Amino acid sequence: MSKEARRGDQADLSAEPTGAEAPSRLPRANGDQGGAQGSVPPPGQGPQAPVSLIGLKRRSQFLQVRQGAKAVRPSLIVEARRRGPDGPIGFGLTASKKVGNAVVRNRARRRLREAARQILPRLGEPGVDYVLVARAATPHADWAALLDDLGNALIRLRADLDPSKPRRTAARPRPSAKAHPTESE
Repeated sequence: MSKEARRGDQADLSAEPTGAEAPSRLPRANGDQGGAQGSVPPPGQGPQAPVSLIGLKRRSQFLQVRQGAKAVRPSLIVEARRRGPDGPIGFGLTASKKVGNAVVRNRARRRLREAARQILPRLGEPGVDYVLVARAATPHADWAALLDDLGNALIRLRADLDPSKPRRTAARPRPSAKAHPTESE
């Protein structure tokens, strides 16, 4: 068979896919939720979500938040600082090498990012920056427990950041009776 004959065979083929072929893209991991145009957006998106989230990117932003309030929970630490009376919620994520190797740290950050996406619009305060710090338990914690820890931490921080209430200070340890000997001893 000559080259021209082979080229002629190929020229007769249609480039358009037939209806029986599968689509060229892969379905999403949680099923195809793309929806048709004009469909209702999933919860947390669109006009019903008035609170916007902005990402903290610079080290100086993380250091400013570190000077604010902090809530420690078994699976994460949440640091918060009020930026202004109103505005978008800022959030950042961090995971140190204490959490594990790069694969484990990335898993911890992905879990924290998804938890923040679900919880911060509901319980976060507008005009406040939050930093979610991964702990050793973050990558392996039960998902419901992680969400619960984040929600509880945000509720606690809301009270700490309330400008109308005096800021809580750390309790000072009381001196013990044995610290100062009396004359009788």
